[in-house]
Amino acid sequence: MANFSTNEFKGGLKGMLDGDPCSILENEYVKPGKGQAFNRVKLRNLKTGRVWERTFKSGESLEGADVMEHDMEYLYTDGEFWHFMMTDGSFEQHGADENAVAEAQKWLKEQDVYVVTLYNGAPLNVAPPNFVELEVVETDPGLKGDTAQGGTKPATLTTGAVVNVPLFINIGEVLRIDTRTGEYVSRAKG
Repeated sequence: MANFSTNEFKGGLKGMLDGDPCSILENEYVKPGKGQAFNRVKLRNLKTGRVWERTFKSGESLEGADVMEHDMEYLYTDGEFWHFMMTDGSFEQHGADENAVAEAQKWLKEQDVYVVTLYNGAPLNVAPPNFVELEVVETDPGLKGDTAQGGTKPATLTTGAVVNVPLFINIGEVLRIDTRTGEYVSRAKG
């Protein structure tokens, strides 16, 4: 794999650090008035999800990680693994464990496409799209005219996720949800 020098560091760059694949979240170049310049870097361990800061002296390098991100279609879960299929025409399938799926689990809907990070051919992380459309399976009945104060109520979606929604939402409606915040955005169109 290629090595990346400190002047090539940028958010999203993936490299090997302490034997684990890591992703750069933030990179700040610091040139003090006295002494050598350095980079203050915030990293996320792609295996454990741990985030930490580290400094690199100017000119140091980081080995590139064999990490690939692919668009993959979610197929099904067998209770232990969540199975995804490549959308590039190869129909290659990969089984992701609970660590890889993690927070994305409550947004997984069959036949939707997700970004799956593969490390040495094994799924390391599953990222849902920013917005998903899911159906409401359980919520209190909607009341017309009871929205003057903009009240909300909990609603359970098809994936098991619970989201606060406006009082006028009913069972069976399809909602657009922001997966980054877990908040209701709007009713799905069409």
